[in-house]
Amino acid sequence: MAYILFVNPSVLGAAGMDKGAVFTATAVSAAIATLFMGIVALYPIAIAPGLGVNAFFSYSVVIGMGVKWQTAMAGVLVAALIFLVLTFFKVREKIINLIPQNMKLAIAAGIGLFIAFIGLHDAGLIVASKDTMVSLGHLTSPTSLLAIFGIIVTFVLLSMRMPAAIFVGMVLTSIVGIIFGLIKLPSSLVSPVPSLAPTFGQSITHLGDINSIQLITVVITFLLVTFFDTAGTMIGLATQAGFMKNNEMPRAGRALMADAVGMTVGAVVGTSPTSAYVESSSGIAVGGRSGLTSVFTGLVFLLALFFSPLLTVVTSQVTAPALIVVGVLMANLRWDCVGLHLVPNTMLATGRGKQVHALMYGLAILFVIFLAIVAH
Repeated sequence: MAYILFVNPSVLGAAGMDKGAVFTATAVSAAIATLFMGIVALYPIAIAPGLGVNAFFSYSVVIGMGVKWQTAMAGVLVAALIFLVLTFFKVREKIINLIPQNMKLAIAAGIGLFIAFIGLHDAGLIVASKDTMVSLGHLTSPTSLLAIFGIIVTFVLLSMRMPAAIFVGMVLTSIVGIIFGLIKLPSSLVSPVPSLAPTFGQSITHLGDINSIQLITVVITFLLVTFFDTAGTMIGLATQAGFMKNNEMPRAGRALMADAVGMTVGAVVGTSPTSAYVESSSGIAVGGRSGLTSVFTGLVFLLALFFSPLLTVVTSQVTAPALIVVGVLMANLRWDCVGLHLVPNTMLATGRGKQVHALMYGLAILFVIFLAIVAH
């Protein structure tokens, strides 16, 4: 989950928010929500600002609608307070069971495609076009090549089922960027915790700005997206861990309350809505079965507060692959449709190269040549 500490400031920074403050807000909200989950709900499920809804916050609400980020944050706070009420009265649990599974999947798929699109743009792989709206970017530029390297490496690591594949992919991409002079190392890796002053309490002081149909719609959207995202993830993780009883999740109300608390705290300190993280499955897979897993995860998020200088290392070309990969996973796309060149690479990396027909390797080479020609 560590990647969100660097991706979230990058995404919310596009809305004009202070990256240092967002870094601190991300760690604080994640720590409080995850500790609540471990101590009160007793589940090995971690919570942090969601990837996808943060992109909606920046690119759709702030940039697209022209809403000030302070006002948008007030919208997050209103949605969080509604969440608290719905969760307290167990309305949230009942509604979740009434919504068709296809609708839940559709919401996740839409968000996934959206953040993958943003990742492609941040990587410089696509650019705006007057004729076609979107066209290929400058694929041969050093920064775009760095992002392409990050995408391929991350997909390969995922195919190899490596723990923390997304985070490791970001680390490797950063190292390559440093070696080729595309990324500068900070003077120090440890520093005092960045101040929350630029973002703290802005949601409270701008509550009065929520006074139009447009902003009420924004609040409802925050509410719906986070509502289904967290619920679906929690149910999936509980099923994986074997916690489900009679098709119901014990202590579901407490688990959902952890998310509501995290979202409320996040809105006050200055970050987009929180969500249960599917990456919790890696902890469950290696034996995490109690709240102690979440307690330690929350404590490590607090420890991460002292490593903010790494924000200068994790550039948009480093975070873009994370956006693209997570977007593809959220959209639940078939892996064999991701790209002609990606399938042979991932199969080779996982020791299954012989299962790929020789023609596929030929097509992959032709595809790369085609991209090289188009890029010029």
